[in-house]
Amino acid sequence: MDAMITSPAGILAVLAAVASLFFYLEKKTGAKLFNYFPPLIFIYVIPVVLSNTGMIPSKAPVYDFMGTFVLPMFLVIMLLDVDIMATIRVMGKGIFVMLLGTLGVVIGAPIAFFIVKSGLDGNAWQGFGALAGSWIGGTGNMLAVSQMVNLDETSVNYGYAVIADNAVYLIWLPIMLGSKSIAKRFSKFTRVPKERLEKMEALAKEITFDKGAMEMRHFLYLICIGFGVTALAIYLSQMIPVIKNSAGTTIVSANTYKILLVTAFGICLSFTKARTIPGSHPFAMALVYLFVARMGAKADLSNLTTAVFWFLLGAYIWIFIHGVILVTAARIFKVDIHTAAIASAANIGGAASAPIVAAHHNRTLIPVSILMAMIGYAIGNPAAYLAAMLCFWLS
Repeated sequence: MDAMITSPAGILAVLAAVASLFFYLEKKTGAKLFNYFPPLIFIYVIPVVLSNTGMIPSKAPVYDFMGTFVLPMFLVIMLLDVDIMATIRVMGKGIFVMLLGTLGVVIGAPIAFFIVKSGLDGNAWQGFGALAGSWIGGTGNMLAVSQMVNLDETSVNYGYAVIADNAVYLIWLPIMLGSKSIAKRFSKFTRVPKERLEKMEALAKEITFDKGAMEMRHFLYLICIGFGVTALAIYLSQMIPVIKNSAGTTIVSANTYKILLVTAFGICLSFTKARTIPGSHPFAMALVYLFVARMGAKADLSNLTTAVFWFLLGAYIWIFIHGVILVTAARIFKVDIHTAAIASAANIGGAASAPIVAAHHNRTLIPVSILMAMIGYAIGNPAAYLAAMLCFWLS
């Protein structure tokens, strides 16, 4: 079936229109619906419908260009906002709770995969790796890890990963929001010192700083940094030998090296004055949502089978493991429910969800929640790749 709109400009216009429409509706209406069904979900689903009904194509050169060059570019820009030291200073032991929550995602992946793999095909480990990227960092990491494990976005396992991501999110986010109602009981369970929350709020107010108004030159700075690092990472990745197993399957590809290099360079730049460039976060997030629309456009619903239910079962087992480890970590390190919920949201939902949870629990922690999500972005690619390899060894 030939698509109605096939030009690169037309495809990008449609994707941008879909992404901007739902943020406009969220801002214009202020509907609480978007707290539980955020624009992210609609931005993915609508292009799925458009590409599967022939409005736009599911395969196009512009999608390939975005995956090769724009994806690593926005990862670099996104990582400029990572402030590891400030987050540690404010959250204290809460950082360990988040990191152990991340560990829960990493070790939960092979456990859940082992339980459900009989109902999945031999390459399902790639889908688990992609989902781990989303649950440790965010959508950008999901896309990046997909490249690292050579998972085509038109494949059935990628579709399963996206479906599971949204299905779990729709249950997990309300749980994180509703957990505020058990704050006192949770604090008693975890033996939280009374002065912890007051100290955390005071420090959170100190780390907020204004980068200033964004000007035209700042866009140029960010584009230069983003594409410059991307070009360097691509050049270096092609010089490093790929790693294959005894069966000849590529385990570590040039794409793997590219994403790891981009992540490393982005974190290094966050310690320089590059992190003070205004507008880096909103610019990167705008590109992330454009990519979410691209993900939806590339999804082929005709490939879905009953295996999706096995994948979903694995995802729910997986999130349960994450939750158990998160609560255990909160008790060990004596942190409150607000910190624990934000830590989980920073993992499972990323920068789109962490501020929502923080605003519901304690508005003064919104800046810290974003920083925690940024740390998730920083560690998401290597950690999720490890989870993918653990699943690969079990496959």
